[in-house]
Formats: sequence, C-alpha cells, structure tokens
Amino acid sequence: MMSSRFLVIGSNSFSGATFVGHLLEQGHQVVGASRSAEPDPAFLPYKWGGHASAFTFHEIDLNHQLDPLMAVTDRFRPDYVVNFAAQGMVAESWKTPEHWYQTNVVGQVRLHDELRKRTFLKKYVHVSTPEAYGSTAGWIEESFHFAPSTPYAVSRAACDLHLMSFFKAYQFPVCFTRAANVYGPGQQLYRIIPRAMLYARLGKKLELHGGGQSIRSFIDMRDVADATLRIALDGVAGESYHISNDDSISIRQLVEKIARLTDRPFPELATVAEDRLGKDQAYLLNSRKLREKLGWAPRVALDDGLKQTLAWIDANLETLKSLPQNYIHKP
Repeated sequence: MMSSRFLVIGSNSFSGATFVGHLLEQGHQVVGASRSAEPDPAFLPYKWGGHASAFTFHEIDLNHQLDPLMAVTDRFRPDYVVNFAAQGMVAESWKTPEHWYQTNVVGQVRLHDELRKRTFLKKYVHVSTPEAYGSTAGWIEESFHFAPSTPYAVSRAACDLHLMSFFKAYQFPVCFTRAANVYGPGQQLYRIIPRAMLYARLGKKLELHGGGQSIRSFIDMRDVADATLRIALDGVAGESYHISNDDSISIRQLVEKIARLTDRPFPELATVAEDRLGKDQAYLLNSRKLREKLGWAPRVALDDGLKQTLAWIDANLETLKSLPQNYIHKP
C-alpha cells in the first residue's frame, strides 16, 4: 500500500486515536487535531505501538480556531481528511442543546465550506452516527431517511444533510460512516463497557437505564479503523457505509457477560435505573455494502474484544481509578 497523507480531526477521541494508530501501523503520514491537549497515554492507542514519533498533534478548537486549522491543512496538504470531531453524549444534549448544534452543525459547516475549496483533497470521510435514524426495527441499510429523537441525533442528521448538499452542489468528495456501538482498549471510562469493567474491579455498582433492555450491536474499534481506512481510500463519494457485525445483544446481557468475565455476581455489579429521555430501543445496521464493495469483514469477536479490553483496564488500573469516571461536558 502506498503511503498517503491523512489529517485526522478529533484525534484525541477514542475512535480518532485508534484510527491514528491504525494509519501509523500501515505507514501513512498522519497529522491530528483536537480541541483539548492529549490525555493520558492510556487513552491514546497510537502511543502503544512504537509509531508515535511519526505523528504530529495540534491542539485546535474547531469552533474557535478554524483559521489555524486551515493553516495546518494547507501546510500539510492531506490527501484525506477523516473527521471524528463531534459533541457526543446523548443524554447530556438535552441540557444545553445549543452547544451540540454549535459543534456538530455550525462549526462543521464552516469547516466544510473551507475544505471544499482545497483542490488537493481526494476524500473527506465524515464519521456520523446511526442515532440519526432514530430507533430502528430490524437490520437497516444505508439511507438519508432520518428520524432523530434527541438534540444530539438531530445535530448529526442536520450535518449529514448539509454535507449531501455540498456533494450535490460542489461535488465535494464526502463519504459517510455510521458504526454500531464501538468499544475496545482505550475507550473513555463513561462508556458502558469500560465503566462496567472498572466498576467491577472497584466494587462499585453500575446503573442500567431502563433495566438494560435496549438492543445494540457492538464492534471493536480496531475493526472500525480498518473499515474507515478502506472507505477513505476506495469509498464512493456521496455514499454512506455502515460498519457493523451481525450480532446483537441487550445491554443487560452485555453487562452479564462482563460480570462473568470479572467474577462479580451480576446483582452486585448492576442496578436498574430510570430510562434516559429519548433513548432509542435498537440500532441494527446492515453492513453488506461495506463487505461486498470494499472487501471488509470484522475480525474481533465480542468475547475476545471484551477480554482484551479488560486486560487494558487491569494493566492501567492504578491510573484509571484515579481519573474521573463520569462524562465532563466542555461547551
């Protein structure tokens, strides 16, 4: 594979940092940007493989520092831009929805309006979310028929529609990815899998919203990184691609797996709590297009991925237990 230049926006995120690590392993040139300073190395998979010296990081806030970001872009002249940056967290988006619209729509539109003018750009990969679809029934295929049910989901759907207008008007070379629930070593502690594992090790009790009846399909982020690179290199502009495996599981069943894996009785690890406002019952994504068109297939089974994630928790336990375990909102 020939080396290409990648700009990864949101490189501090779990997904972004894992993708950067995958790019470096493949020999690509990578520059990253995120609004915060790099976190503890335990949360940066690209620092684990011995390739970190080949990576250049810039602390840049997309909402307030677009000019510096574009200066970095113009100096580096990336072949591909992959954008993981977004204001996440569904439940919190109800509290100050304007922050989600600012980051996920307004800030993004300003970025895209600059990127469309850069003729050196071969492909822009926009990392979107299945939350834009709303609660789904059965395994759904890619579409732009959205029914978002939270401010977070509305903001992401709006950005996707905006980008499609740029594709149609300017032939802006955008591809979209929508992944099932990602997990793996290095994930933020407020996410369900690392949180449950850490709580098991610390003897704390986890709240299962709505009793954990929601259905999800979990996928190891390393499989997602492989898929994202394939989409960047060979995806068709204007198309969206689902990244998912074919297995589904309820949140309760997932936590039961973690309880067994950590030798913790389930009643001691989890308690039922009131469901979150606007929470969707299921996201089940048909990934046939990605498999047939780009030759991708997931390689990490859920049970193996959970064991590897627990190994990461245990190897970094002293560090992890000293860090905040809840989401901290940054406007």
